[in-house]
Amino acid sequence: MTPVLLAWSGGKDSALALAELRRRPTHRVVGLLTTVTDAYDRVSMHGVRRSILRAQAASIGLPVFEAVLPADASNDIYDEAWASAIRRARERFGPVEHLAYGDLFLEDVRRFREEQSVRLDYLPLFPLWGRDTGVLAREFVGAGYEAYLTCVDTQQLDASFAGRRYDARLIDELPATVDPCGERGEFHTCVVGGPVFAEAIAVTVGERTTRAERFEYCDLIPIDV
Repeated sequence: MTPVLLAWSGGKDSALALAELRRRPTHRVVGLLTTVTDAYDRVSMHGVRRSILRAQAASIGLPVFEAVLPADASNDIYDEAWASAIRRARERFGPVEHLAYGDLFLEDVRRFREEQSVRLDYLPLFPLWGRDTGVLAREFVGAGYEAYLTCVDTQQLDASFAGRRYDARLIDELPATVDPCGERGEFHTCVVGGPVFAEAIAVTVGERTTRAERFEYCDLIPIDV
Protein backbone atom coordinates (compact mmCIF):
# COMPACT_ATOMS: atom_id res chain seq x y z
CA MET A 1 0.00 0.00 0.00
CA THR A 2 1.09 3.55 -0.70
CA PRO A 3 2.03 5.44 2.50
CA VAL A 4 0.21 8.76 2.93
CA LEU A 5 0.48 11.73 5.27
CA LEU A 6 -2.80 13.46 6.10
CA ALA A 7 -3.22 17.20 6.62
CA TRP A 8 -5.12 17.07 9.90
CA SER A 9 -6.98 20.14 11.17
CA GLY A 10 -8.82 18.13 13.79
CA GLY A 11 -12.15 18.92 12.14
CA LYS A 12 -14.82 16.83 10.48
CA ASP A 13 -13.41 16.94 6.93
CA SER A 14 -10.07 15.65 8.18
CA ALA A 15 -11.83 12.81 9.99
CA LEU A 16 -13.85 11.93 6.90
CA ALA A 17 -10.72 12.02 4.72
CA LEU A 18 -8.98 9.67 7.15
CA ALA A 19 -11.95 7.29 7.13
CA GLU A 20 -12.05 7.31 3.33
CA LEU A 21 -8.33 6.61 3.00
CA ARG A 22 -8.55 3.78 5.54
CA ARG A 23 -11.24 2.16 3.40
CA ARG A 24 -8.96 2.11 0.38
CA PRO A 25 -6.80 -0.99 -0.06
CA THR A 26 -4.30 1.12 -2.03
CA HIS A 27 -3.37 3.66 0.68
CA ARG A 28 -2.10 3.58 4.25
CA VAL A 29 -2.10 6.73 6.38
CA VAL A 30 1.10 6.77 8.44
CA GLY A 31 0.96 10.20 10.09
CA LEU A 32 -0.87 13.46 10.59
CA LEU A 33 0.39 16.97 9.76
CA THR A 34 -1.11 19.94 11.61
CA THR A 35 -0.37 23.66 11.67
CA VAL A 36 -0.15 25.05 15.19
CA THR A 37 0.09 28.73 16.15
CA ASP A 38 2.79 28.68 18.81
CA ALA A 39 1.81 31.91 20.59
CA TYR A 40 -1.70 30.60 21.24
CA ASP A 41 -0.71 26.94 21.74
CA ARG A 42 -3.63 26.02 19.48
CA VAL A 43 -4.39 24.55 16.07
CA SER A 44 -4.27 27.36 13.51
CA MET A 45 -7.64 28.68 12.30
CA HIS A 46 -9.63 26.18 14.37
CA GLY A 47 -8.48 27.49 17.75
CA VAL A 48 -8.34 24.01 19.31
CA ARG A 49 -6.00 23.40 22.20
CA ARG A 50 -2.79 21.54 21.43
CA SER A 51 -3.64 19.06 24.19
CA ILE A 52 -6.80 18.06 22.33
CA LEU A 53 -4.86 17.71 19.07
CA ARG A 54 -2.47 15.32 20.76
CA ALA A 55 -5.32 13.41 22.37
CA GLN A 56 -6.89 13.03 18.92
CA ALA A 57 -3.66 11.63 17.49
CA ALA A 58 -3.28 9.21 20.39
CA SER A 59 -6.85 7.93 20.02
CA ILE A 60 -6.47 7.61 16.24
CA GLY A 61 -3.19 5.76 16.74
CA LEU A 62 -1.05 7.94 14.49
CA PRO A 63 1.83 10.33 15.19
CA VAL A 64 1.19 14.02 14.62
CA PHE A 65 3.87 16.26 13.10
CA GLU A 66 3.31 19.91 13.97
CA ALA A 67 4.05 22.73 11.56
CA VAL A 68 4.63 25.49 14.10
CA LEU A 69 3.72 29.02 13.00
CA PRO A 70 3.95 32.47 14.56
CA ALA A 71 0.80 34.56 14.66
CA ASP A 72 0.04 36.24 11.30
CA ALA A 73 2.49 34.02 9.42
CA SER A 74 3.19 34.79 5.77
CA ASN A 75 2.82 32.18 3.03
CA ASP A 76 6.61 31.82 2.91
CA ILE A 77 6.76 31.07 6.63
CA TYR A 78 3.86 28.65 6.23
CA ASP A 79 5.75 26.85 3.45
CA GLU A 80 8.87 26.59 5.62
CA ALA A 81 6.93 25.19 8.58
CA TRP A 82 5.02 22.73 6.38
CA ALA A 83 8.25 21.60 4.71
CA SER A 84 9.82 21.05 8.13
CA ALA A 85 6.89 18.89 9.27
CA ILE A 86 7.04 16.83 6.06
CA ARG A 87 10.79 16.42 6.44
CA ARG A 88 10.42 15.13 10.02
CA ALA A 89 7.76 12.67 8.88
CA ARG A 90 10.01 11.38 6.13
CA GLU A 91 12.91 11.01 8.55
CA ARG A 92 10.69 8.66 10.52
CA PHE A 93 8.90 6.77 7.75
CA GLY A 94 11.14 7.07 4.72
CA PRO A 95 10.25 8.66 1.36
CA VAL A 96 6.52 9.26 1.83
CA GLU A 97 5.41 11.04 -1.34
CA HIS A 98 1.66 11.59 -0.88
CA LEU A 99 -0.05 14.21 1.26
CA ALA A 100 -3.85 14.09 1.52
CA TYR A 101 -6.28 16.94 2.21
CA GLY A 102 -9.94 17.05 3.18
CA ASP A 103 -10.80 19.82 0.71
CA LEU A 104 -14.20 19.51 -0.97
CA PHE A 105 -14.75 21.95 -3.84
CA LEU A 106 -12.85 25.26 -3.63
CA GLU A 107 -10.74 25.41 -6.78
CA ASP A 108 -8.47 28.20 -5.50
CA VAL A 109 -7.60 26.21 -2.38
CA ARG A 110 -6.87 23.10 -4.43
CA ARG A 111 -4.73 25.15 -6.81
CA PHE A 112 -2.73 26.50 -3.83
CA ARG A 113 -2.12 22.94 -2.59
CA GLU A 114 -1.05 21.79 -6.02
CA GLU A 115 1.32 24.71 -6.46
CA GLN A 116 2.74 24.13 -3.00
CA SER A 117 3.21 20.44 -3.77
CA VAL A 118 5.59 21.40 -6.58
CA ARG A 119 7.56 23.71 -4.27
CA LEU A 120 7.75 21.18 -1.43
CA ASP A 121 8.05 18.01 -3.51
CA TYR A 122 5.00 15.95 -2.60
CA LEU A 123 2.00 14.52 -4.46
CA PRO A 124 -1.39 15.89 -3.26
CA LEU A 125 -4.44 13.68 -2.77
CA PHE A 126 -8.04 14.89 -2.36
CA PRO A 127 -10.08 11.85 -1.29
CA LEU A 128 -13.32 13.82 -0.69
CA TRP A 129 -13.11 16.12 -3.70
CA GLY A 130 -16.40 16.74 -5.48
CA ARG A 131 -18.60 15.06 -2.87
CA ASP A 132 -22.01 16.65 -2.26
CA THR A 133 -21.46 18.56 0.99
CA GLY A 134 -25.08 18.24 2.09
CA VAL A 135 -24.89 14.47 1.77
CA LEU A 136 -21.44 14.38 3.35
CA ALA A 137 -22.61 16.38 6.37
CA ARG A 138 -25.49 13.97 6.98
CA GLU A 139 -23.19 10.96 6.55
CA PHE A 140 -20.84 12.41 9.16
CA VAL A 141 -23.62 12.83 11.70
CA GLY A 142 -25.18 9.48 10.85
CA ALA A 143 -21.88 7.66 11.33
CA GLY A 144 -21.87 8.69 14.99
CA TYR A 145 -19.17 11.35 15.02
CA GLU A 146 -19.14 13.92 17.81
CA ALA A 147 -17.92 17.39 16.86
CA TYR A 148 -18.32 20.99 17.95
CA LEU A 149 -18.08 24.33 16.16
CA THR A 150 -14.95 25.98 17.52
CA CYS A 151 -14.80 28.99 15.20
CA VAL A 152 -17.50 30.93 13.36
CA ASP A 153 -17.01 33.66 10.77
CA THR A 154 -19.65 36.11 11.97
CA GLN A 155 -19.79 37.76 8.56
CA GLN A 156 -21.29 34.51 7.25
CA LEU A 157 -22.94 32.87 10.27
CA ASP A 158 -24.35 34.11 13.57
CA ALA A 159 -21.91 34.02 16.50
CA SER A 160 -24.37 31.96 18.55
CA PHE A 161 -23.40 28.87 16.54
CA ALA A 162 -19.93 28.85 18.13
CA GLY A 163 -19.67 26.09 20.69
CA ARG A 164 -22.67 24.15 19.41
CA ARG A 165 -22.52 20.47 18.64
CA TYR A 166 -22.40 19.67 14.94
CA ASP A 167 -25.49 17.51 14.63
CA ALA A 168 -28.61 17.12 12.48
CA ARG A 169 -30.39 19.95 14.26
CA LEU A 170 -27.53 22.35 13.63
CA ILE A 171 -27.35 21.37 9.97
CA ASP A 172 -31.10 22.02 9.65
CA GLU A 173 -30.70 25.47 11.20
CA LEU A 174 -27.86 26.65 8.97
CA PRO A 175 -28.88 29.49 6.62
CA ALA A 176 -29.17 28.54 2.95
CA THR A 177 -26.11 30.72 2.23
CA VAL A 178 -23.90 28.59 4.49
CA ASP A 179 -22.32 25.41 3.17
CA PRO A 180 -23.29 22.42 5.35
CA CYS A 181 -19.62 21.51 5.71
CA GLY A 182 -18.44 25.11 6.15
CA GLU A 183 -16.23 24.75 3.10
CA ARG A 184 -16.13 28.50 2.43
CA GLY A 185 -14.79 29.16 5.93
CA GLU A 186 -18.18 29.81 7.50
CA PHE A 187 -17.18 27.68 10.49
CA HIS A 188 -14.57 25.24 11.73
CA THR A 189 -15.06 22.15 13.84
CA CYS A 190 -13.25 19.88 16.27
CA VAL A 191 -14.03 16.15 16.27
CA VAL A 192 -13.79 14.41 19.64
CA GLY A 193 -15.43 11.05 18.95
CA GLY A 194 -16.46 8.70 16.18
CA PRO A 195 -15.38 5.79 13.99
CA VAL A 196 -11.76 6.88 13.46
CA PHE A 197 -11.11 7.07 17.22
CA ALA A 198 -10.34 4.19 19.57
CA GLU A 199 -12.11 6.15 22.30
CA ALA A 200 -13.85 9.50 22.54
CA ILE A 201 -12.14 12.56 24.03
CA ALA A 202 -14.12 14.01 26.91
CA VAL A 203 -14.48 17.79 26.63
CA THR A 204 -16.61 20.58 27.99
CA VAL A 205 -17.60 23.75 26.17
CA GLY A 206 -15.82 26.80 27.58
CA GLU A 207 -15.79 30.53 27.01
CA ARG A 208 -16.29 32.32 23.71
CA THR A 209 -13.90 34.96 22.41
CA THR A 210 -14.14 37.33 19.43
CA ARG A 211 -10.97 37.95 17.44
CA ALA A 212 -10.28 40.42 14.63
CA GLU A 213 -13.80 41.81 15.21
CA ARG A 214 -15.06 38.94 13.08
CA PHE A 215 -14.23 35.43 14.26
CA GLU A 216 -16.09 33.94 17.21
CA TYR A 217 -14.05 31.21 18.90
CA CYS A 218 -15.32 28.79 21.50
CA ASP A 219 -12.86 27.00 23.74
CA LEU A 220 -13.12 23.25 24.15
CA ILE A 221 -11.65 22.13 27.45
CA PRO A 222 -10.47 18.53 27.88
CA ILE A 223 -11.81 16.67 30.89
CA ASP A 224 -9.60 14.22 32.76
CA VAL A 225 -11.60 11.02 33.04
